[in-house]
Amino acid sequence: MKQERAARTREALVQAAAVAFDHAGFHGTSLGRISKAAGISMGALTFHFPTKDELADTVQLRGLTTTRDAVQRLLDGRQAALETVVDVTLELAALLQEEPAVRAAARLSREREGAQDAVLWPRAWLPAIEELLEAMPAGQLRAGCDPRTVLALVQHLVAGVESYLRSCGPQGCDTYKSAPEQLARIWELALYGIRCGRGL
Repeated sequence: MKQERAARTREALVQAAAVAFDHAGFHGTSLGRISKAAGISMGALTFHFPTKDELADTVQLRGLTTTRDAVQRLLDGRQAALETVVDVTLELAALLQEEPAVRAAARLSREREGAQDAVLWPRAWLPAIEELLEAMPAGQLRAGCDPRTVLALVQHLVAGVESYLRSCGPQGCDTYKSAPEQLARIWELALYGIRCGRGL
């Protein structure tokens, strides 16, 4: 019973911390704020997470693991490399839209200078994109299109999705399309410039 209660307490703290870090960032979030949001005493919080850095590491690892698992599922069932690159970015957009821990991990990766490399959010997806582009067979990209430019495009698109979602505020975006749907439309336009043949 004690172990189950401790696990529930820890999970509540991680979820509350993910929301708080997502909304206010690392420096704008206090342990007191997380404690209050989770409805758990400061004593219990510091028992599980003695420092804000340890709690932030846990949130980042949660977001990274969620992202890595989703990307791996796409890689396991992948077909053409370029389509898989597009699918990965659409999945990242969906995760950023739906998962506070993923948004928090993305934000904390930028804001925490001393964070361990192992919890940095881009490590969950950027190596997969790089490998797909490096292994892409000839003929998938238009002549003169450098895979490094496609990699830069992907990075800008993912950063743009996060920035767009943050601009919407806590109530969400007042738009007729979700972030993944908007990104899919952007990809349709971009593929005409980088792909041999037609778009999606």
